[in-house]
Amino acid sequence: MDFIKEYFFIFKAGGPVMYLILLCSIIVIAIAVERYNYYKNVKVNDLVFVEEVKYLIKTNQLDLAEKMCEGNKNIVASVIYTTISTMKNNYNMYKEVFESQAAISIAKLRENLTHLETIVTIAPLLGLLGTVIGMIQAFNIMNVKSGEPLKIADGVAEALIATAFGLCVAVLAMFFYSYFNHKVDKVITLLEEVGIVFINKPVKEDDYETK
Repeated sequence: MDFIKEYFFIFKAGGPVMYLILLCSIIVIAIAVERYNYYKNVKVNDLVFVEEVKYLIKTNQLDLAEKMCEGNKNIVASVIYTTISTMKNNYNMYKEVFESQAAISIAKLRENLTHLETIVTIAPLLGLLGTVIGMIQAFNIMNVKSGEPLKIADGVAEALIATAFGLCVAVLAMFFYSYFNHKVDKVITLLEEVGIVFINKPVKEDDYETK
């Protein structure tokens, strides 16, 4: 209980900018939870599945690849399923469909990550703003009679609180941004590998049949 009281005292001592920093921290946590759940649902790390589908495409077993991808939540599987399904109606368009579906999927993966990147930049600036405001207030004390120098020192110490909190929020945002961006890069790599299989080993229209 004492810890909570001390925390609120420190928070209040940081000045009004602390509320903006707190808002940034809430946004960071909300985005982190939302992105974690999204990536978990689309199974971005199912590498074994992707390798199996790549083998089926290489060997022109497209019907089996389509059935394997149908209903699968893996984001790469969704792109492959749409691409193979396109071959039934418009074989010549499958490369364009793959590229567009891959671009859409990557855009969904990157959704909200730009907000984290923005907070990485904004949070320290807010902290610095709070510190500058606090130091201006501290040095506005012109009367340096007994006890006043200590009062100025206390004011400077309190002003630095905003910078410390701002840096902490920025570090947290950078951690989550790097973590999720790494996952996005993994999916991009997998999509590029699948795309190479489609492009470098193109199938013939009459190959699309049940093996």
